[in-house]
Formats: sequence, structure tokens, C-alpha cells
Amino acid sequence: MSETALTSALSRFALACAVPLGAGLLGACMSMAPHYERPAAPVPAAFADPASAPAASTPAANDIEWQSHFNDERLKRLIAIALNNNRDLRVAVLNIEQARAQYQIRRADLLPSVNAAVNGQRQTQPTSLLSVYTAGLAVTAYEVDLFGRVRSLSNAALAQYFGTEEARKSAQISLVAAVATAYYSVLADDALLEVTRQTLGTREEAHQLTQLKFDNGASSELDYRQSESLLEGARVTLQQTIRQRALDQNALALLLGQSLPGEMAPAPPDQVLLPPTLLPELPAGLPSEVLVRRPDVRQAEQQLIAANANIGAARAAFFPRILLTGSAGIASTELSGLFNNNSGAWSFLPSLTLPIFDAGRNRANLEVAKVNRDIAVAQYEKTIQTAFREVSDALAGQATLGEQVRAQLAQTRAEAARFKLADLRYRNGASSYLDVLDAQRSLFLAQQASVQVQAAQVQNQVTLYKVLGGGWKNPAATP
Repeated sequence: MSETALTSALSRFALACAVPLGAGLLGACMSMAPHYERPAAPVPAAFADPASAPAASTPAANDIEWQSHFNDERLKRLIAIALNNNRDLRVAVLNIEQARAQYQIRRADLLPSVNAAVNGQRQTQPTSLLSVYTAGLAVTAYEVDLFGRVRSLSNAALAQYFGTEEARKSAQISLVAAVATAYYSVLADDALLEVTRQTLGTREEAHQLTQLKFDNGASSELDYRQSESLLEGARVTLQQTIRQRALDQNALALLLGQSLPGEMAPAPPDQVLLPPTLLPELPAGLPSEVLVRRPDVRQAEQQLIAANANIGAARAAFFPRILLTGSAGIASTELSGLFNNNSGAWSFLPSLTLPIFDAGRNRANLEVAKVNRDIAVAQYEKTIQTAFREVSDALAGQATLGEQVRAQLAQTRAEAARFKLADLRYRNGASSYLDVLDAQRSLFLAQQASVQVQAAQVQNQVTLYKVLGGGWKNPAATP
């Protein structure tokens, strides 16, 4: 092969491509997409709860790692296991890889693809047989992006990629909060089990005493049957609570992606759910700050940016498209002499396509792109409104659940004192057994309500941490 012939062919091919390629690079700076402006947030400028005002000394939720926010070592261990094993989070990560590959495909369209090519052609003519063999480099159907169609598609793919990254963050936030909520549900079940077992023991003792009195004619059958009914009711509640704990434990195992570790049995409930060990309070700040913190809001905005870029691609379809196809190398009429030939060869085949009649296809595509952009705007605004509602609800819980817990615990103490007095009066013959049964029933209900409202308080704090955008930093870290 002649190095001079090949160099000459490549030089002429490069010169022929230089002008349209230069025009394409200049055209890449041009975009037919509308100028993007973030829509105004359709929510009030501030939350209704005055406690949501930002404090200078308190960091935002998204700046607090979940390892620092949660103070229970068992819970932190469970969250770390879930982040490593949960299938939903794994799917979110794989979606990022898929979107990254799609963006790389679109970005590659901005540059020509150069391939090594060896071609042979044999053509029969009336008086002869024509054979041509070529070898060299080839560029096939490279689009000169004068009107930004390819660039707009690349920008749309980039926004989709950014959106999947935000979706992964949102999935992690939801997973961390779901594990914490399920964990506290199991703790609440343990507390209810303890309360139910204590009540069952108390009722068994009371029933034995009532039965003894009934057998000796010191009490009526009505007292005996009422005592028996309360005893069996406590046994029913015990089995219901055992079943609910098993269901909550199964839900937690599903979030972990594996069986619940045997060495990680929950701590005694009174060491976790009582007010001294509640999670740190978080100020919400302003709604405009929530938009920056929440990954689901940023994901919705990236979808809007992608839809806006697709309008540019649809508009560019109305303008001419220039495609470049060419090759440079050597040619020969004999296959055996292809690499010994001293003559270089090159070809340059530009084509220009201008839409004239397409039965309204391009206009319909543009309308679809505009409607998709309007849909994305509506979805973005709905996401903001949903975020505002979630934060407002969590703040309302934070403002009221603390006082509710205090009042509920006070009621439980009052019911416990009432039961002791009623039982003492009954044993001394100063009151009927009906007073004892009523006090016992009220105490059990108050104890159950105390556990439930304490669980609701700590779970509301988990929810507030989630809706403020906390829980996605340092996903690979383990406590």
C-alpha cells in the first residue's frame, strides 16, 4: 500500500468535510427550544405553623445524615442493611445507569462515527464485467446539527439522567423513613404486648378471686360472668397484638431484603418511645427552601426541562437536515492488488432534506411536545403542592402530638390510681365489682392509647425528617 496515496486521499476527504462540519459545530450553539424558566411555586410563601421558622443554629434536614439523626443503634444497623439489600433502591440505581447510557448515546450523535470499511462491488455490463474494491475510513449519515435538533435531544436525555439520580435520592429517603417507621411500629407492638400481658395477669388474679367468692356465695353470677368476659377479652387482645407484631416484623423484613437479624431484637419499649429519647426537632424553614431540598421536586423539574428540550427538537424538524456520508482510502479493480495499488480514492456524499409535505406529521409532533411540556408543568406544580401539604401535615403533628402525649400519660396515671382505689374499696366491701371492672377496662384502654400516641409522635418526627428532604446523604456509609 502506498502511504502517499492514502495520505493524499485522507487530506482531500478532510478538506471536503471541513466546511459542513464547521457549520455543524456553529449550528450546535443554536437551539430551537424555548427559553426555560422555572414556574412559580403555587403555594403560600410560608407554612402556617410558626414553629417552622428557621433557626440559625439548627441545620436543615437534608444536611443531617441519617446516621446522626437517629439515636438508636439497632435502627441504624437496620437502615444500613436495607440500603445494601432493598430491591426497590437497587432498581432506582439501575435506572440511573440506564439513563446514563441513553445520554451517552444521544451525546455521541453530536460527533461523526468513523469506521474502518472494506467494500467490494462486481457489476455485469453488456460488454464487460466491472469490479471495484475499496479499503479505508468511512463516515456514514452524520447529521450536521445546524438547527440544534440533535443537541436538543441530547439535552433532553441529560435532564432525564439527572431526573433518575434525583429519583434514586428520593427512593433512599423513602426507604430510610419506611425502615424507621416499621421499626418503631414493632417497638410499639412490643409495648402493647407488655401492657396486654400485665392486664391479662391482673384480670386472671381478679377472676380467680371472683370465682372463689362466687363458689362461696359471696358474689353473684353476674360479677363472675363480667370478670370472665374481661379476662377472655384480654386474651383476644393478646392474640391480636401478637399477630400484628408478626405482620409488622414481616413488613420490616421486606424492607431489609432479608430476614430480621436475630441479634437485633428491639430494646424495651419504655427506653425508646418515651419523650426523653425522641428525635431532634427540625425547623421547616420556608417553602422555597423545601423546593431545593426535596429530590422529588428536583426530579419533576428535570422532567420539565427534558420536555422543554424536546420542543426544540420538534421545531428543528421543520428545517433542512444535512447528512454527510463519505470515505477515504485506496481502491483497486482487483482484490489481489487492493493493498498494492498506488492510487488513493475518496468520496464525499452530502445530502440535504427539506420537508415539503408530510401530512402534518411534524406539526403534530410539535403539538405533542408542547402538550408534554404543559403536562410536565402541571406535574411539577402538583409535586410542589404535595410537598407543601406533607410538610404542613408533619408540622401540625409536631405542634400537637407532644401535648397529646403529656395529656395521655397523665390520664393513664389517673386511671391507674382510680383502679387501685376501686379495687381497694371493693375488697373492703365499700363499692360494687362493677366499679372495679369499669376502672380496669378504662385503665387498659388508656395504657394502649399511651403507647399508640407515643409511637405516633416518634413516627411523625420520622415523617418530618423525610418530607424535609433528609436521609439521602452518604448512602454507602454504615454506622
